[in-house]
Formats: sequence, C-alpha cells, structure tokens
Amino acid sequence: MIEDGPTVHVGDPGPRPVHLLLSEPARPFGKDPALDFLVKPRGPRVSVETRVRTWDGDGLDAFLATLAEDFRGGEGARAWHSLEHDLTISAEHRSGGHVHLTWGIHDRPPAEEWRFETTTVHAAGEEMRTLAAEVRTFLASVVG
Repeated sequence: MIEDGPTVHVGDPGPRPVHLLLSEPARPFGKDPALDFLVKPRGPRVSVETRVRTWDGDGLDAFLATLAEDFRGGEGARAWHSLEHDLTISAEHRSGGHVHLTWGIHDRPPAEEWRFETTTVHAAGEEMRTLAAEVRTFLASVVG
C-alpha cells in the first residue's frame, strides 16, 4: 500500500495480526489548533478507518516519549485519548522490556455504535523513542 503525504506505520505488518497507519494530517479550520488525521488498522479480516480530531495532537508524541523514557517500566497502565475520544491508547510496560499499546478506535458520540481495539508491542527504549519521533514529525507536518 502506497500512501501520499506524511504517514506513520505502527506495529509490524509481518507476523503481527494487525498494524496501524496514521495518515492525512490536516487542519480543518485553517490556523485553528484543531488537527485531524486518519487512523487505519489493517490486517487479515480487518479494514477499519476513522478520522481522529485532536487539539494540536493532544500531546500524543509526548505521551509516547514518556513511555520511551520510562523504559524500566512503571506500575499499571497509562492512558491517552484524543479530543473527542475517537482514539484511545492504553500503555503497559511488561516483562521482557516491551511496551504493549492497546489502540482503541471509537465511533464519535452521540452514535458510539462501534469500537475496535488492537494491541501493538514495542521494545521499550529506542523503538518507543523512534515511534514518538515519527509521531512528532507527523503532527508537525501540517501548518495552519
């Protein structure tokens, strides 16, 4: 699959059953801080996509960077969500030096008719730093 414009691939499309693609970042209201992007989980028997609304990225890159810096792990799950809760992430450091990111993609209120979740696994430390940097570049690629 070839995508035009800025993209971030999350997860391994090889042995992992589902990976995600973040693409098409846009500022729908010009210089307003609203920043939208498309999230597309892809894998066998999965084809979902939704447009996610954030307020200047809602700190997604900082959330991922914090997970990278805390590579020794922490107690319990940490959570992040987009402005309208159409994208949620629950993160847990697990044994073996890996971070499990559970990505929730949700229908927007008031309908809330569907939701999809998948988990991607990332090596703590450098792999998480790389993901955070890719997301930071992705979010900064759109100028209002």
